[in-house]
Amino acid sequence: MIKKEMIAMLLAGGQGSRLGVLTAKVAKPAVEFGGKYRIIDFPLSNCINSGIDTVGVLTQYQPLRLNSHIGIGIPWDLDRNVGGVSVLPPYEKSGSSDWYTGTANAIYQNLAFMEQMNPDYVLILSGDHIYKMDYEVMLDYHKANKADITVACMPVPIEEAKRFGIMITDGNGRIMEFEEKPEHPKSNLASMGIYIFSWKILKEALTTLKDQSGLDFGKHILPFCRDKGMRLFAYEFNGYWKDVGTLTSFWEANMELIDIIPEFNLYEEFWKIYTKQDMIRPAYISDTSNVDRCIISEGCEIYGEVYNCVVGPDVHIGKGTVVRDSIIMRHCRIGENVSIDRAIVDEYVRIGNNVAIGVGEEAENVFRPDIYCDGLTTIGYHSVIPANVEIGKNVVISGDTKAEEYVNGRLPGGSALIKKDGEQL
Repeated sequence: MIKKEMIAMLLAGGQGSRLGVLTAKVAKPAVEFGGKYRIIDFPLSNCINSGIDTVGVLTQYQPLRLNSHIGIGIPWDLDRNVGGVSVLPPYEKSGSSDWYTGTANAIYQNLAFMEQMNPDYVLILSGDHIYKMDYEVMLDYHKANKADITVACMPVPIEEAKRFGIMITDGNGRIMEFEEKPEHPKSNLASMGIYIFSWKILKEALTTLKDQSGLDFGKHILPFCRDKGMRLFAYEFNGYWKDVGTLTSFWEANMELIDIIPEFNLYEEFWKIYTKQDMIRPAYISDTSNVDRCIISEGCEIYGEVYNCVVGPDVHIGKGTVVRDSIIMRHCRIGENVSIDRAIVDEYVRIGNNVAIGVGEEAENVFRPDIYCDGLTTIGYHSVIPANVEIGKNVVISGDTKAEEYVNGRLPGGSALIKKDGEQL
């Protein structure tokens, strides 16, 4: 019989709607980050670096690119005969077919997978945060406190605390009470959505609450366990942790990677970040180009100027083009004499010659001002930008756009040009 000390269940089914067109066709954990990586690489790498060799990845929304990326887990050394990585989508059962309706409901629907591994402990992770954490140290803390549940927490500014689940602890780290996004928080210790459960406790809670609508860890499981008198402890984490859930935070986290001394270091020898890599040619930077403070991934061909940018694999940047303070994702083709300033350009985008992106004054976005803001221009997956057009700030573009859709060759600040199946929405 299989026996594992601790297995990980990684929740990777979320849409990440606050990333706008970046997640229109892909789950948030599969969005490219830091050039060659995808967001899910970080928790997966944490697992293998922490000695966890059994990971269930729970997928649901737009899973194709995510499934293709994970494969059988070879890049993370998770291609094992026993354990390894298993992709766990919702599936049809004899009585019904259920989508995952909450974080804990997704875990409940995979009880059979966990029972098969016969673990002592189950680590619950989110697939959409950027951080490095040794889960083995957290497990040692869990054991030392004879805890039933340990919740990873980190201090946040008190004015931001109302955005999180907040833990109130005694002097020994035991959680006495917690508040889900409180208007007037009593503490600044925020849950990171990372939990270690003793297996029997998790199974009992999930089975008891299985009929609860939208079963969720923060709203249902933790209160249930606390009310039953179980031992809940907060494990305080003080390292780098970034929720890249908005376009602005996503852009900022990428830009932080190219600081002179980056707060989050991708190049640590003893805590490597692993990813699936395409077998492609090395990068080429021509004698006509100028590159400063950038991450340039393999397969790129740079003939223009690139400043303060994160550039994914196999990107072509033409002569006379100047790109500043931007994220350019893999397989993009950018023409000649283009200027790009503060933009997020998704995978496989084609930009014609003599295009200017991110120009003029800021204006509020007409489509979703809460998403497309802070002067960023966002261009969605597989979009096409015709030659000789000018695009303002806080603009979103998605689809194969034509020159006639740019009035007088311009798309002013705050515009939205989003097409689906050839028709503008």
